[in-house]
Amino acid sequence: MKKFAFLVFFIAMLPWQIFSQHSEPSTLSAYKIDRKIKFDGVLNEDVWQKAMHISNFTQRDLNFGEPVSERTETAVLYDKNTLYIGIWCYQKDASKIVAKNLNRDFDYETDDNFQIIISPFNDNRNGYLFVINPNGARADVQVYGGEDGNKDWNGVWDAKTTITDKGWFAEIYIPFTTLQFKKGSVLNWAVNFERDIVSENEQALWQGWSRDYSIFAVNNAGRLAGLKDIAFAKRFELKPYGLAGWQHREGEQDKFPLKIGANLNVYLSPTLKLNLTSYTDFAQVEADRIPVNLSRFSVFYPEKRQFFLEGYDMYNYYLGDRNNAFYSRRIGVEDGEQVPIIAGARLYGKVGKNNIGFLNIQEGKTDSVSSTNNTVFRYKRDIGKQSYIGGIFTNKINNTTSNQVFGIDAAYQTSNFLKNKNLVVSGSFTASTEHFEYQKNAITYRAFIDYPNDLIDNFMAVGSMQGNFNPELGYIRRTNYDSYSWYFRLAPRVFTKYGVKRLTLKPWGFTAYYTHTTGELESFRNETRPLGAVFQSGDRFEVNFIQSFDRLDESFDLTDQISVPVGKYWMYKYELQVETFQGRRLWAFLLYNWGGFYTGRIKTFESELGLNINKHLNLNGNYTINFVSLPEGDITTNEISLYLNYAFTTKLNFSLFAQYNDLDEVMLYNFRLHWIPKVGSDFYLVYNLGYEDRIKEIEYLKPQTTDAAVKLVYRFVF
Repeated sequence: MKKFAFLVFFIAMLPWQIFSQHSEPSTLSAYKIDRKIKFDGVLNEDVWQKAMHISNFTQRDLNFGEPVSERTETAVLYDKNTLYIGIWCYQKDASKIVAKNLNRDFDYETDDNFQIIISPFNDNRNGYLFVINPNGARADVQVYGGEDGNKDWNGVWDAKTTITDKGWFAEIYIPFTTLQFKKGSVLNWAVNFERDIVSENEQALWQGWSRDYSIFAVNNAGRLAGLKDIAFAKRFELKPYGLAGWQHREGEQDKFPLKIGANLNVYLSPTLKLNLTSYTDFAQVEADRIPVNLSRFSVFYPEKRQFFLEGYDMYNYYLGDRNNAFYSRRIGVEDGEQVPIIAGARLYGKVGKNNIGFLNIQEGKTDSVSSTNNTVFRYKRDIGKQSYIGGIFTNKINNTTSNQVFGIDAAYQTSNFLKNKNLVVSGSFTASTEHFEYQKNAITYRAFIDYPNDLIDNFMAVGSMQGNFNPELGYIRRTNYDSYSWYFRLAPRVFTKYGVKRLTLKPWGFTAYYTHTTGELESFRNETRPLGAVFQSGDRFEVNFIQSFDRLDESFDLTDQISVPVGKYWMYKYELQVETFQGRRLWAFLLYNWGGFYTGRIKTFESELGLNINKHLNLNGNYTINFVSLPEGDITTNEISLYLNYAFTTKLNFSLFAQYNDLDEVMLYNFRLHWIPKVGSDFYLVYNLGYEDRIKEIEYLKPQTTDAAVKLVYRFVF
């Protein structure tokens, strides 16, 4: 009972503010057309003038509740197969338009942009976000639960823009096959729009401009009405691929792989999608950044493979404390060795109030690993306006392993707590089995309560994981623990006349881990931020005090020569952070962290520099150096990473990612050319160079590993 009593807290009634962030009109009627428009970003066809225009945008920032400072309008057209959105972003001084990017999935928060969120489900939870800048660069996000999103999702849609002395203007087309929606002869969808003007640090929304929510909160959106007799004219999407490659490993014979495979998407209904794959290959995926790791825990690498990213949240089951019941990067890798995916099927989407995510993947065998079957079934049932109850089942089977995970979870979520505040209460209970037989001490559970709002963000959680809990398809950072977390943040908007947008204060933010079997304190970390601010210019700074404890029952290696011995360690650190606004052509981030580190001390300098030369060429570099002083010996580590992107057009770009890590003795280069011959199809030219071990002695013209691949993925719909 004491663990759940830990969740009880008191939140004082906040000062009264505007409750209703809706203005009229709050419904936008779509205008049906019977002929194609000229898709060029010039909105001069008469149908754009006949369509209903909305212009009642209201500022969230900087001047809350005030009308947008620049005239902004949008209208919607449609035919049987396609949705068209027209955008008029007028600007009195067009020279102030900020548009530094041209590439796909650009960092839209640093450019002038226009955002559209569409929720065809009308479930107050899920939707699709489409973002463009004045250059026509595109980014998109699958939105889940009204607050989370998958930025790695790539939908099939396009945009054209023009810039004049009056501002910038755009046309967007979105095929209905990109969206999942309920059937009906007449449809009314949730929709919202946002315009960001970087030069003024201004955000304005059509509806729901409360600072407690983002545009992701589709429950605060307006309505798109009048869609009639639309349907999936195309029920099948086939994406075959062909790949030719070259693989070089020092001391081994070169290989020249030739591969073909395909993905087939079958729209079983407008809201339910079946994805079939065969001989899936991921040669085009960007290389991982390998950071210097001075902790005793493994590094978590996010999923980057597009096959697993679409509908990703349909499979997500978070266990808390950086643990997951399902980690898709377990598929395609066995015992650290890459294995082929022979075939697989995924079924995901909605049936009424039922959210379904099913996956079955058959991996091929290698010399040391047998063929493996992986199954995941995730289910969530919508309850009320924003809540749910659900569960998960995972199963991994080969000739040596039979591992299962069973879990149930639920969440109560509302945006009407204390009339207009966000509140989330959630819990989960999960167990693992071997050969479908329960093992003792193989349970984990978690409960949390979250109050994520603009002025106060308060999060409290308790969790426990027994030592035998083993999700073979999951990610476990630590086990055999009981955890207690409480993060309390304040962001008052004061001193605005001095250029401060808001303070970012953290009276405390801690997590404590106790060994489950003994009850002894294992780890503790608390961060206090007595001073921090975001300025109206977009610049920010933080001053942090960090207290931590770590009990080592086993020593761990920092290097081949230096280990941290068994013991109990209290460590105190201090940290300064300064960052200039990333919307500028040149921006920088600096961090200095110093203090105790186990038996000695550590100093960490981290710097990042971004340079946006023009809309074609963008550079970003990061350098981190650690000075570690221990009785066992001194260590200096260096980590360098460089990102370069040159976008020839919105559909053709070249990127370079380079990194150097002297602790792990790794130096890697990843070159990638990406061409989109038509939206939904992709051509990749990828070239990787790797240097490992003895990096101070390497011959730069003789990399130890080389991978090159040419890959074409082409989309057919029928």
